[in-house]
Amino acid sequence: MPGLTDAAQIRPMPTRRDFLTTLGVALGAASLGCARALEAEDTARQLPRVGLQLYTVRDLMAKDMEGTLARVAAIGYKEVEFAGYFSRSPAQIRDALKANGLTSPSSHIPMPANDDGWKRACEDAKAIGHEWAVLPWLDPGARKDWAALADRFNALATITKGAGLRFAYHNHDFEFARVGSGTALDVLLQKTDPKLVDFEMDLYWVVKGGGDPLDFFNRYPHRFPLMHAKDATPAPAREMTDVGSGTINFGAIFARQAQSGMKHVYVERDSGAEPIQSITNSYRYLKALRF
Repeated sequence: MPGLTDAAQIRPMPTRRDFLTTLGVALGAASLGCARALEAEDTARQLPRVGLQLYTVRDLMAKDMEGTLARVAAIGYKEVEFAGYFSRSPAQIRDALKANGLTSPSSHIPMPANDDGWKRACEDAKAIGHEWAVLPWLDPGARKDWAALADRFNALATITKGAGLRFAYHNHDFEFARVGSGTALDVLLQKTDPKLVDFEMDLYWVVKGGGDPLDFFNRYPHRFPLMHAKDATPAPAREMTDVGSGTINFGAIFARQAQSGMKHVYVERDSGAEPIQSITNSYRYLKALRF
């Protein structure tokens, strides 16, 4: 048996130099860990701008459009999406936006009676400064032949492109009716030309209809440059609520920006007793959101 003096059993006492070296390594590792944590924090993404769909404050807009835009801008919104112009001319709309430091990338324009009506609406939209003309709704009588609707969208989008704009379609929940092995929304996405037709995904209505936004991003990448942010209470009710007070995981959705093609996000709440408080709550949540 080796004695206590055997070389394998002797551990020399650490010197001051050894202590300082060990301390330096530990501090270096700690500093590296902090740096990595800070780097992760610095690279956390957020929405560069938070927008508002003005349908949310439509009653206020009808009474005082210019004053309402000023209130919206004061909350912090930088972009707005119109849903009607309240008898103002394109020049008046453009001036009101400029006066409040706002831009308006898109506008909701109802389904036209004919191609000439759509062309005139697109020309006005271009004069205001919009980039997208968004079809926001389909009357129940029009929800029959979804393949024919896709052809109609392609035709309207061609007119829209001629006016220097992009065409987009905004979904609700009725597009989740079953058609063949998929849904009506699948038909529209599959049969419209991606070079002409974009989609404005309303996240609430997708969830309300039983869909999954991430699934649509997987199957139809880069088709959703515009999004509406509104939240949903838990199932089965799925009532509409302010962004951040419901169950939708907006961070997970926005983190897929490169896949979805997301460029603009608009807060919207179709109804509510206090619209200004509602849009303030939603703005604060989205402004603070990191993903």
